This record gives sequence, C-alpha cells and structure tokens, in this order.
Amino acid sequence: MAGLITSQGSVALDRPAWIALGRSDSVPRGQGRCFAVGRFRIAVFRSRDNTVRALENACPHQGGPLADGVVGAGMVVCPLHAHRFRLADGSGVDTTLSARSFAAEIRDGFIFVAIPADA
Repeated sequence: MAGLITSQGSVALDRPAWIALGRSDSVPRGQGRCFAVGRFRIAVFRSRDNTVRALENACPHQGGPLADGVVGAGMVVCPLHAHRFRLADGSGVDTTLSARSFAAEIRDGFIFVAIPADA
C-alpha cells in the first residue's frame, strides 16, 4: 500500500509517496519556494540547470525559513544567521547541524517530492 489516500484525506504509507507540488516554473531557477505537504513545510530549490532539491523549510539552528535564503554553489544560506546547508543532502557546511532532505525531481514539467514512510 504505497500512498493510499483515505476518505478523510490522510495518507497511509509503507514506502515513500511522491507528491506533485506544481509546475516546475513555479520555482524560478536559482531560487527556492516553500510548499506545505501534510505536516511538513518543504523548501524546494530549482538550480540554474533545472534540477530540484528539497529540504525541510525550517533551519535546524533557530527555524529560519530556508526557502527565503540565498542559493548558490549547491548550497542555501539561512536568512537569519547565515548557516549554510548543502542542497544535495541538507548537511551543514559551517555547522554540525543538518536540515532534513527529501528526494525531489521534475517529471513532465511538474515538481515531485518524496514523503518518507516514517514521516
């Protein structure tokens, strides 16, 4: 049962569910946007080469909105205290903290993100 939507709108999962967030052009190249997916707020970043990466939107330091951060060189800089996180896996560049990462991809012009079964 992968991604079964119940009559109450909840999702029962035993493996990641891929959720469509919208058209890929809803996130300009070189920027990030925040999407609400269930209990998650997910920052989706679209690189200049049209790949997408996704991190939990709250910086692990003090909850800063990562989607509003400066993006470049495969990293995002938190707008509150300038901690840097790698877009590929959420690991900190200048901190031991890590942001939760989500698998993301573009399919047929739409952004999809994988919500893990343990979420």
